[in-house]
Amino acid sequence: MSTGQPFLSLRSIGKSFGGLQALHNIDFDASPGEIIGLIGPNGAGKTTLFHLVSGFYKPDRGTITFKRTELSGLRADQICKIGISRAFQIVRPFIGLTVFQNVLIGSFNRTQSRGEAHDHCARVLELTGLSKFKHQLAKQLTLAGKKRLEIAKALSTDPEILLLDEVMAGLTPVETEEIMGLIRTINERGITILAIEHVMAAIMSLSRRIVVLNYGKKIAEGTPEEIANNEAVIGVYLGEENKTA
Repeated sequence: MSTGQPFLSLRSIGKSFGGLQALHNIDFDASPGEIIGLIGPNGAGKTTLFHLVSGFYKPDRGTITFKRTELSGLRADQICKIGISRAFQIVRPFIGLTVFQNVLIGSFNRTQSRGEAHDHCARVLELTGLSKFKHQLAKQLTLAGKKRLEIAKALSTDPEILLLDEVMAGLTPVETEEIMGLIRTINERGITILAIEHVMAAIMSLSRRIVVLNYGKKIAEGTPEEIANNEAVIGVYLGEENKTA
């Protein structure tokens, strides 16, 4: 799928909050059809990076471009409109609405036609395995169902790039395998995926490339095998284990 030509590019990205340097000089590219894993200890800057790509924060330094469009001056809704959508770590469905209504809202991102939006919504529900729950209130779903709904809401906007923030957190091993299968299916549809994940076996299995952050800096980038054998990465994760032991 990959053409070798990056269509998402981050160059020299920096972000600070007061005296805290959350991200420092981050560079990487994503090409069409890739699955890129973003890993690192808590507080490494992963979610901040997603906030920057999706327009919730503006970088203090550097540039983010998508298909040659500079994103740094755009609002989150504008970035969504041009093809980047996000599923959040903490699920926030519209609890008083049905599953169908939750997904239908985003389906108007690309069309003003109610019929086209309904058709698109139905396809997204089928893809994410939520069709049988479409008339159910979102608050009645299990955690795994709400995770699927979070992904469905992001997919409803018809993105070219999908940002997944710990969508497997809190799931059972069986549920994790099912979500991994869904992610692969989404990627097979041509959607590029950037995924933050702490379930290491899952992210190593899914990703073609891994970017590792620690204290706001990129310390490694490579294939899953290269990252698994990288001494700097091993040191970070062993240190994290020792802190929690």
